[in-house]
Amino acid sequence: MTEPAKHTGPLAGIRVVDLTSVVFGPYATQIMADMGADVIKIEPPAGDNTRWISAGPAPGMGGVYVNVNRGKRSVVLDLGSAEGKAALRALVATADVFIHSMRGKAIAKLGFDYAAVSAINPRIIYTNCYGYSRRGPQADEPAYDDTIQAECGITHVQRLMTGTPGYVATIMADKVAGLSALYSTMMALFHRERTGEGQEVEVTMFEAMASFMLVEHANGRLFDPPLGPANYHRAVEPNRAPYQTSDGYVAALVYNDKHWNAFIDAVKPAWASEEFATLELRAKQIGRVYGLLGETFLQRTTAEWLELLQRLNIPCSPLRSTDELFENPQLKEIGFFETVETSTGPVTFPGVPSWFSKTPGKVAGPAPTLGEHTEEVLRELGLAG
Repeated sequence: MTEPAKHTGPLAGIRVVDLTSVVFGPYATQIMADMGADVIKIEPPAGDNTRWISAGPAPGMGGVYVNVNRGKRSVVLDLGSAEGKAALRALVATADVFIHSMRGKAIAKLGFDYAAVSAINPRIIYTNCYGYSRRGPQADEPAYDDTIQAECGITHVQRLMTGTPGYVATIMADKVAGLSALYSTMMALFHRERTGEGQEVEVTMFEAMASFMLVEHANGRLFDPPLGPANYHRAVEPNRAPYQTSDGYVAALVYNDKHWNAFIDAVKPAWASEEFATLELRAKQIGRVYGLLGETFLQRTTAEWLELLQRLNIPCSPLRSTDELFENPQLKEIGFFETVETSTGPVTFPGVPSWFSKTPGKVAGPAPTLGEHTEEVLRELGLAG
């Protein structure tokens, strides 16, 4: 079974059977599609719920769905029917990857757990996308981005910084877990290419986010006995925020000794002293440092600060909106955005953020309408006339 010729990139020739929904799994498989895989999205007759949760040019083609399902082929199968099961089994036989986001008991009840799927295709990489690991007491519990943000400590560190527990304004848990599912699946594929051995992979939102959060926030709790609480004090410092200027705000990081000395020499603030001379000294009183810098930034305009800081090679940025990203000169110059013609008009996608000299990826095509490729794929499998 060969895939359509339009697919290029490092995953060209890889077929993915995708039974995921919402964002966690679809984000992982969207990147696979961008990188050349033939991703066949299996949807129930009612479709992926994400089709209807955001603005779109046609029913069932909401922006979030369209973005994370671009370049895939949609096949509608009723997996409660014998015909639907037979079609999926035939598709499994042609696939390299089987990835799903159903609960363990539900996928097993349908007859497509790892044992059943690997019996059809022993070389397959079978990736489970769960909320919590099946190996723990929370196995099969429901998980959503908000609840996982709370459980992994995001709301806690937000409270340390702002005084009020809060979510970050992005579906971070879904996307981090999606990236974890991507790299885990790719590692299993790499192992298969070396050994010929397929295997089962489990990726979970909670464990992925616990690992992600504890990169820096484990901090003093790494040691026995603990040398401090599990938080990185600079990240949760209440004064860590964009600096207010005389006419707006600016983001700046006067951080290492080179940056610090350049800033002090140019600005000559009255509070400058040897007690702030090194990064080690500043780190021990970072809240005070941020506060003093904040008072100083009020004395000039945003434009004045940006000109000075850029001249001194100190990291800085104006505050941009997400809308402004679509007009960003850096992103435009590198061709980050890709416009794809669709049945409802042109769609401008944020493209592939990584660069390959030999096998570049690209947006493989538009997101599919519900069941758009059912007949096409069934014909390929010899199941339709």
